[in-house]
Amino acid sequence: QVQLVQSGGGLVQPGGSLRLSCAVSGSIGSIVAMGWHRQAPEKSRELVASVTDRGLTIYASSVKGRYTISRDNGKNTVYLQMNILKPEDTAVYYCYIQLGPEGRDKSYWGQGTQVTVSS
Repeated sequence: QVQLVQSGGGLVQPGGSLRLSCAVSGSIGSIVAMGWHRQAPEKSRELVASVTDRGLTIYASSVKGRYTISRDNGKNTVYLQMNILKPEDTAVYYCYIQLGPEGRDKSYWGQGTQVTVSS
């Protein structure tokens, strides 16, 4: 049983910081990619940041320079450091993993966590 458990999030003032974490457990093979998506009310889900097993990272243009994605492979945990937060960052954030061929290229998602940026 593969599970992704998220933590972090909450309410923060504009300009503040938050760190999200996502811990992966269960029987898995290699993780090809780990990352984060977010979805604001009545908007489509969008990629925020992703990191591959080779360390390649990608960021949405709206968060580049403010967010940093990192991973702890030994603990199968991915983090998202969010700095200089803006009201438009308000959304539900979802972590995900994508397994390699030995895992039949399956993807899994966390339960989501609310991030609210407001004064």
